[in-house]
Amino acid sequence: MQATALTFTLLGLDAFPIRVEVDSSRGIPSFQLVGLPEASVRESRVRVRAALQQLGVDLNEYVITVNLAPADLKKSGGSFDVAIAAATLAALGKIPAESLDRIALLGELSLTGAIRPVRGVLPSLRGAVARGIQRAIVPAANAREAACVPGVEVHLIRHLGELVDHFRLGSPLESPEALPPFSPDLTPQSQDLADVRGQHGARRALEIAAAGAHNLLMIGPPGSGKTMLARRLPTILPPLTLDEALEITAVHSVAGLLGEPRGVVTTRPFRAPHHTVSAAGLVGGGDPVRPGEVSLAHHGCLFLDELLEFRRNVLESLRQPLEDGQITICRARVRATFPARPLVVAAVNPCPCGYSGEKSRRCTCSADRVRQYRARLSGPLLDRIDLHIILPPVDVAHLQGHQRGEPSAAVRARAIAARAAQTERSRRDVEATTNAALSPRDLERVATPDAAGQTLLASAMERLGLSARAYGKVLRVARTIADLDGDVAVRSPHIAEAIQLRLLDRQPEAA
Repeated sequence: MQATALTFTLLGLDAFPIRVEVDSSRGIPSFQLVGLPEASVRESRVRVRAALQQLGVDLNEYVITVNLAPADLKKSGGSFDVAIAAATLAALGKIPAESLDRIALLGELSLTGAIRPVRGVLPSLRGAVARGIQRAIVPAANAREAACVPGVEVHLIRHLGELVDHFRLGSPLESPEALPPFSPDLTPQSQDLADVRGQHGARRALEIAAAGAHNLLMIGPPGSGKTMLARRLPTILPPLTLDEALEITAVHSVAGLLGEPRGVVTTRPFRAPHHTVSAAGLVGGGDPVRPGEVSLAHHGCLFLDELLEFRRNVLESLRQPLEDGQITICRARVRATFPARPLVVAAVNPCPCGYSGEKSRRCTCSADRVRQYRARLSGPLLDRIDLHIILPPVDVAHLQGHQRGEPSAAVRARAIAARAAQTERSRRDVEATTNAALSPRDLERVATPDAAGQTLLASAMERLGLSARAYGKVLRVARTIADLDGDVAVRSPHIAEAIQLRLLDRQPEAA
């Protein structure tokens, strides 16, 4: 007898339907699994056999053949277990075969028959809805994640026995509770921008970065506050929208990083990988393919501390995702795409010892050593960073003073107002929702400077030798500065400040 069940596999965030075809017949006992399964899927034979024995179903009299179609698509993970078990039960006549029609089944089995949570439920159910599947059965531990997907009737199971009773006896299955209206987490952070003493220029650059989603490079000696500022960036970023939250949740679900309970992510992620991270760890890869740090920081902040200590090939792997907002990983049998639009904040020392240009301490680095150190950051990658600033050593008077800086809440309010102006333009004139993502055509529509600004920008292009990409970066930053000022037009003061924030174009010898 034969039976079929439906499940899904993921390549990146794209869900592909998998037909689990099971044939059963009497003969010398065996359990064959075909259809390009990797080790974790092949091992499902052991889990399914043990779980069925807990229900009193003995496979020792049967030849079981399981085919995962299409056969040319590699399958990985444990989410196929429930579908394999259900199709096997139907092939043995334990449940009606027709009851499995057009139902997506997801879940991993334990040896006792208990259902374990799996990765990627949210993108899998989105893929099911896109293909007209209106019913799904998922692990109860994935309830909150599954409830995020409209258009599909979700049922929950904790044990394989519940599935059998449902299909054979009509016993009802639990449904996930409706989620409350989405509310981003704006609880006060333990780290506040008011803790930063001095560094007014860096605070201004941080505000511009948050308002327009611009990448930022901070250059300064040890102890100047680079890490302190970067870790406070999330406290001034605008709150998440529902669409952003669902994208982040999907990425973190595939990576297996959703904590308990597995609901919608409500805060912008902050990722700070160590400089020993591999290229696969930063942009994604592995077998099976998993998202890297640049995708896990999507719609959040990716902090690259000690940027020039990263391996050159690792840094260069960031070029494409920073330009396109997504990363595509190609392997022999796999092509996976993940979103990758974080706000990148990088921190570097001016030289290997860290004290180049500082008056109070003598730099011990030779000129050749300094040049080699700075050469680790290529021009094309630097071009993709919108803002370059230098942080001087913090003045003792600021450290000893009792006056606190402007709190994060006040800065965030201005960033929210600037983002609101960008969102309004995206409804009327442009496609991008942030200034950092404006296309060249969009720049012509919303960021053309006044006559004085055009003259100033043309002079800077000639004097500094800015690339075409840097020219666009200046316009995007100027558009954000204008938004912070509440101006509809981009004027020459906005252009001037944006040029000043391209420090490494203006002063290549200063680092």
